[in-house]
Amino acid sequence: MTPPVSTQFKARVAVTLLTMSAAAFVARMQTEGYSDRAIIPTKGDVPTIGFGTTEGVKMGDSITPVLALERALRDVNKFEGALKRCVKVPLFQEEYDLYLDLSYNIGSGAFCSSTIVSRLNARDYQGACEGILMWKMYTVDPKTKIDCSKPNKVCAGLWTNRLALHERCMKAQL
Repeated sequence: MTPPVSTQFKARVAVTLLTMSAAAFVARMQTEGYSDRAIIPTKGDVPTIGFGTTEGVKMGDSITPVLALERALRDVNKFEGALKRCVKVPLFQEEYDLYLDLSYNIGSGAFCSSTIVSRLNARDYQGACEGILMWKMYTVDPKTKIDCSKPNKVCAGLWTNRLALHERCMKAQL
């Protein structure tokens, strides 16, 4: 007889066996929001379209919701490949989803070279969660960086996102 779900052991799994959960994909798309036309969301940003896609986007581009979801899924697959190359330790599904979410936001190169990944690969899972809070700066232009953890009108949403990811990460450790 299988024990109740609440008493079953929760195990980390090799990242090569994980994929982004459907719930995490939907949440990522809701967070990004949808735009049928290329926009520059914040001064100094690059053009984005659909659900936050930036690669190859230029102002004047347009997209349908279905094509935007297909493109977002391809983006997620690309970020998954990078995460699987740089994270060498097993993760809980919740951890995998939230680190993929962060990678989608900051870029796979930045994620893979981060303190978060160094800590993960040293099996310092709680330290990796703390590393999420290091990603609090927003670059407006090469000379101007804003600390999003301090009250401002430019990037408060970024800090709210980091706090939520950190909280989810810490809960996954329980």
